[in-house]
Amino acid sequence: MTSEQRIGSIALPDTRARRVVEDLLEGSGITLNGTQPWDIQVLHPDFFSRVLHQGTLGLGEAYMDGWWECDRIDELAYKLLLHGLGKRAHTPSERLMYRLQAGFFNLQSKTRAYMVGEAHYDLGNDLFERMLDPTMCYSCGYWKDAGNLHEAQIAKLDLAARKLRIQPGMKVLDIGCGWGSFAEHAARHYGAEVTGITISREQAALARKRCQELPVNILLEDYRDLEGRFDRIVSIGMFEHVGHRNYRTYFDTVTRLLDDDGLFVLHTIGSNSSEISADPWINKYIFPNGVLPSVKHIAQASEGRLLMEDWQNFGADYDRTLMAWLKNFDAHWHQVAANYNERTRRMFRYYLSVCAGAFRARDIQLWQVVYSKKRAGRYDAPR
Repeated sequence: MTSEQRIGSIALPDTRARRVVEDLLEGSGITLNGTQPWDIQVLHPDFFSRVLHQGTLGLGEAYMDGWWECDRIDELAYKLLLHGLGKRAHTPSERLMYRLQAGFFNLQSKTRAYMVGEAHYDLGNDLFERMLDPTMCYSCGYWKDAGNLHEAQIAKLDLAARKLRIQPGMKVLDIGCGWGSFAEHAARHYGAEVTGITISREQAALARKRCQELPVNILLEDYRDLEGRFDRIVSIGMFEHVGHRNYRTYFDTVTRLLDDDGLFVLHTIGSNSSEISADPWINKYIFPNGVLPSVKHIAQASEGRLLMEDWQNFGADYDRTLMAWLKNFDAHWHQVAANYNERTRRMFRYYLSVCAGAFRARDIQLWQVVYSKKRAGRYDAPR
């Protein structure tokens, strides 16, 4: 039985599948083919069956394939999550497959660590340079007193540096340094000697170029292979790639590398639940093998190793950050369009919009956690 019926040569959508989707959306404020900017405009008769059979993976792939349109996907995602359709949108087979994989395999092992770099971060510096701000920060900005994306990213970098209490000459390790944004900031404005590591060749090349006149050393290396001793350690937007099987190894590594009087700042997206899961579309197209930690995961993995001094949540700021990236992406796409295809454009627009909606709904969080190793006295975290 197909997902459509035919009258003559005219294909009609499967009315039963459509009714199921309409029932799911009832009360959400979302209308099929409606007039609001968050309404779904259905362009393909198999849209309903595809979404019902494939869940969020089918929804995302259908958008990439041009099966539906929506002016404000961020608001669509926000309303879907508020309506409680987040977990219901994952099919039982999706959940079972990920649990089996995560249960029997270390999806973030050293042999697999470079997969996300190759799949996402190495996609093209030309694209990310136009989507991000001049700092090349690919993590949540701090919008407390900021008026634009650039100010928010500088504020985020400086917030982490002030929490670390960096002094000139200190040796600082940046785990997951990206394009060198924090390494450059700490070296230029605080006089630190910074070692940054990344699993992306494209990131490493650009970070070295940006920091070539500063006391910064950028390495293409997995965190588990690091040696040495550092006064301060920072990790911004990398812990999401560590995986639950490696959380203790990660904190063991930080503890081993951190000086006895040192401080460590962990900046990570976080989950409201300790269930080990991943959105299948994000896992397939954006961050392979990524998984978001919960408060419990972080607390259990760090307990007995480091002393938690401060925990700050500014997850709502990620909504504004992602929407600013989307605005940049749309404004500058024409400059790089010849290097990519339309499916890539739709993939990025969907990714940025859906994630903005998730942070808007407070379905996921953004945490900065400060740790000390053997510290005496009071620690007051700046804000």
